[in-house]
Amino acid sequence: MKNWKMTKLASIATLALAATLGLAACGGAPATEGSASTDEGSGEFTTLTEGTIAFATSPDYPPFENLVDGEYVGLDMDLGRAIAEELGLECEYVNIDFDGIVPAIVAGGQADAGLSGISITPDREDQVDFSTPYYVDNQAVAVMNDNTAITEDNATEALNQETVRIAVQSGSTGEEHAAEYFPNAELVSFPNFTDCFAAVQAGQADAVCGNIAVVEQMLAEAYDNEHVVYTSATGEEYAIAVSKDNPELLAAINEAIETLDENGTLDELISANMG
Repeated sequence: MKNWKMTKLASIATLALAATLGLAACGGAPATEGSASTDEGSGEFTTLTEGTIAFATSPDYPPFENLVDGEYVGLDMDLGRAIAEELGLECEYVNIDFDGIVPAIVAGGQADAGLSGISITPDREDQVDFSTPYYVDNQAVAVMNDNTAITEDNATEALNQETVRIAVQSGSTGEEHAAEYFPNAELVSFPNFTDCFAAVQAGQADAVCGNIAVVEQMLAEAYDNEHVVYTSATGEEYAIAVSKDNPELLAAINEAIETLDENGTLDELISANMG
């Protein structure tokens, strides 16, 4: 699947509380404070820990973020390290359940920004500011291969039944999409997206709904006895969430993303992680 690829990021540029489970150092050079230039001039940005930028993430969403042998891997994790290097900072990841990331950024004190396959939505924009988008994704629904009741031909109607249980990640756009398009179905929410697939495997849910890049990755790597029966071109833009009280940091992150886009690093990271 190649339709996710953004051909020019600049074209869309004009366009929690949960317990912290761990931190992981992930590269970059130490610094004190940094500076970011904006249309209005230059301003100093600050982070919670001097010389470090901490990103809140829920590492259960490959190919964007995942924990493999204790190491944070995936597109978002590589992007965070690249941004930190551009800013002259060390990079750390703070492990938070997905639905707690935006509240954590709003409250402050746990992480400087949220980087975890976060789609820009109006509700989230009311709470935090978003960086320049770095990826576009759509929605998909998968079921067990032996589920003959829900097929590609009848999925839209078959999924919208009171007897159907759809597993979704709490606070995700997959949850929102399923609620909007399959209002008659029962939604079964889990804090981690991997739990959604496990629920389908165990018969606790009939289907799983989420972003297509992640669904396809899950099917390819771990759940080959499931398959996609439904897709929707939602065109969701992934971006980094930053506190509205830290516009200087947002400007610095945007500058870093722009540099990574212009020098080809962003394309390389996407190609390396998305396959």
